[in-house]
Parts: sequence; structure tokens; C-alpha cells
Amino acid sequence: MRDRREGASFRRCRRLIFYGRHPRYLIHILMIQNLAGSSGGKMSIIARSALALVAVTLVTGAAHADEVNLYTTREPGLIQPLLDAFKSSTGITVNTVFLKDGLAERVASEGENSPADILMTVDAGNLVDLKDKGLTQPIDSKVLKEAVPAQLRDADGDWYALSMRARVVYADKDMEIDKITYEELSDPKWKGKICIRAGQHPYNTALFADYIAHHGVAKTEEWLAGLKANLARKAAGGDRDGAKDIVGGICDLAVANSYYVGLMRSGKGGEDQKVWGEGIKVLLPTFQGGGTQVNISGAAVAKHAPHKEEAVKLLEYLVSDEAQQIYAKANYEYPVKPGAPLDPIVESFGELKIDTVPLSEIVSHRKQASELVDKVGFDN
Repeated sequence: MRDRREGASFRRCRRLIFYGRHPRYLIHILMIQNLAGSSGGKMSIIARSALALVAVTLVTGAAHADEVNLYTTREPGLIQPLLDAFKSSTGITVNTVFLKDGLAERVASEGENSPADILMTVDAGNLVDLKDKGLTQPIDSKVLKEAVPAQLRDADGDWYALSMRARVVYADKDMEIDKITYEELSDPKWKGKICIRAGQHPYNTALFADYIAHHGVAKTEEWLAGLKANLARKAAGGDRDGAKDIVGGICDLAVANSYYVGLMRSGKGGEDQKVWGEGIKVLLPTFQGGGTQVNISGAAVAKHAPHKEEAVKLLEYLVSDEAQQIYAKANYEYPVKPGAPLDPIVESFGELKIDTVPLSEIVSHRKQASELVDKVGFDN
């Protein structure tokens, strides 16, 4: 039992040193480890005692450290203003590790020695995956529950949405149309007039999975076949290509994400994209008897978070009025907190009525949605 405790202490020390918090102790740890491993009897006891003392010093120092370690797949430029504001507000430093992909694999490989406190990513499916792999822990926070609608957070509190993007319809700005349902996209009157990216893209499998939640697999298959028949071109490209092709006269409607409009109209994507953004208008489609499908960026507290208290503080800050407004301006996303200010470009789209189907339920239908995409040859 004692050896196991000492092993745990050393692993804890190694984790702290590895992450760069206590480099001055590194040489002492290595020397003590060598003594403990190569000597016997009295010297071994002394070495182990010294190791334990250093471990206590490190753990105590870490417990009081005003810092939190963030692993994120979100571009640093998007979230840095939030992290800077958090530090100014709380004095807590955020150490950021950017991972373009492989977040779950990285944290799983680090195991209980992982320095990660917060895991931040986009797409509800990725958050559900983190939970399913046992990499998160439930957080029971009144602040988070009051700020984040129930359908946008895990039922057990393992993850919470921080911002939203809606799956909307772009239309030619001169078209006499101001509303549409998702169901209407399969109406033959739109034959040869709709553009969309590949059906297997996560943006679309999420929408199709939500359709399954509302109508079942059989009805969704019929709808997908009808939507495919209405395509003006092969399902391909990106969401901004939909706007480009509307302006270019290839299609009248395009299924795409809301935040791209802000990126285009603001000129952040260049002058060509500004022309595309100004050549379209945004419709907020709904399901019959439901709302507009949204996906999210979100975060969870890591299972082995060494700074759990600070991690919860960061999560709670990210749903504050201040942070939600920063989110809205940084990437033209929707805040998750009801009543939080919108960017003027996003506000011009009209009132967003979020669909009530829980994101976790939508994720559960994604495999079926992907299978239907192949079955109807949507991307062929």
C-alpha cells in the first residue's frame, strides 16, 4: 500500500514538472528517484521520505496555483479575448494547449497524469464522445444550469454548450421569400435550385439526425431523396460556396451555417466573400412543430483535472454576460445564454427559435443519418 502511495506521489510530481510548473524541482526529483531505486535499507527510507516531502510541497503549491489548463480545438485567435478577460476578472491564468484534432486521444493517452482541466471543442458529437470515453466529470453548477438551456447541455452535467451556430438557409437577396421549413426543402418546386455541402459532413449529419428525431428513419429517407432531387449541383464544397453559387446564379437556396454570413459580410474573408455575403439573405428554417437546428461549441471539466475549482470558475465565466457578448462578436455565433446581446449582423437574421430536441439525442441518431446519406446516394 505504501509503495502505491509513493508511486502516486511521484506520478503527481512528474505531471507537474512535465507541464512546466515546477522545473526547479526536476533535478531533485531525478536524484531522489535514483536513490530510491538503487539503494536499499536506511538510505531507501531516507530517499523515499525526501520524495514524499517534495511531493507534498509540489501538490500543496499546485493546489493554490491561480491557473487552469485548457485543451482546446478552437482556434486560439477566437478564444484568446475570452481568456484574457477571464484573467483580468479573476486573476487566474489560463494555460492553453491547442489541438487541431485528436483531443480525446491526447487526453486518454495521458491518463490520470493529464494536466488538462478544461476540454473545449466544437460539435455536440465530440463532447458526447469525450463523456462516453470517460474523460469528463459531472459538474453541478447553478450558474451553468441557469445560463445554458437544458437541451444544450449534458443531462448529467458532463458538458455544457458555450455558443451556437444555426443550420440556416441562404436565399438570393431579391427572392420574395422570408420563411421556410426544413421539410419544404424536399418540395419538387425547388428542383434544381438548392446547393449544399457533402451530406456526410458533420454539419449535415447533425441536421439529418435532428430530422430523424422529429420524423423517424423512414420519413427522413424520403426527405433526403427529395432534397437530393432538388440539388442544383453535386453536394460538395463548403458553406460559403453556397453563397457564392447563389450570387453566381447556380442555385436559389443553400443550406449552410449562420456564422459564415458574418465572416463574409464583415470582409474578414476578403472582398469576394463580402460580395457573396451581401448578395444573400438568411432564412431561419424550423421543423414543423419544432425550432431551428443548432450545433454548438462547448466544454467539459476533465476527469483528472488538477484545478477543478478554477476549471468550474472558467466555465461559469464563459456563460456570463460579458463572455457571451465576446463570443458573439468574435465569430458571429449565437450566445447560449438567453437575452445575451447579438452581433448586429446576426441580429439582422431575425429571432432564433432553438429546436427543443436535446443535442445528446441528436447525436444518438447520427450513425443512422450517415447510413441514410449513403443509402440514397446523396453525395454521388
